Amino acid sequence: MDEEWRSLTERVRQESRGSVAYERLVATEDHDELAEVLIAPGQPLWARELAAFRLGVAGDRRAFESLVLLLNHRDPPRCASAAHALSRLGDPRTARAAAALATNELRVAYALHPVRLLVELRAPESVPALITTLERRLSPHDPYRRVALACVEGLGTLGDARARRVLSEALAHPALAEAAVHALARIPQQRQG
Repeated sequence: MDEEWRSLTERVRQESRGSVAYERLVATEDHDELAEVLIAPGQPLWARELAAFRLGVAGDRRAFESLVLLLNHRDPPRCASAAHALSRLGDPRTARAAAALATNELRVAYALHPVRLLVELRAPESVPALITTLERRLSPHDPYRRVALACVEGLGTLGDARARRVLSEALAHPALAEAAVHALARIPQQRQG
């Protein structure tokens, strides 16, 4: 069983108190039934999350909007399961949405999972969004070090030369310096002409 699925079902089982509705959503193979949960009024958050996750990992794009909302949720486990499902959804809008969430300064406290998703997607939007987010995190006393560290590590994973300048600037920040050294080492050296 997939670790994200196990984690989600354990958490949602507790939220739902093991209700009949929970058991039905876990068991059904009917994508239309799951999609109906996303638009029906009065559905609890746990039910919408479970339905969106199941549709997302199955590649059903009706889950996209719900998953993007969950990716920007204040509860990190919801963000993590949404990121997992979005990475498997195959919707071309995913990278653009993740980049918008990662670079939104009003929601930077919730940017960790969008940043990680951008790294996993390796989309054209990934490197520019990570650079922008990291640049903003390099101000003195920025409280979002986990987001900054995720950007540094992600830029190293992506290995794009456009990140060299911002990663070099990150070397001056003790909390980021070691990761920045490793990230810079993963970027191919420019050839001298």
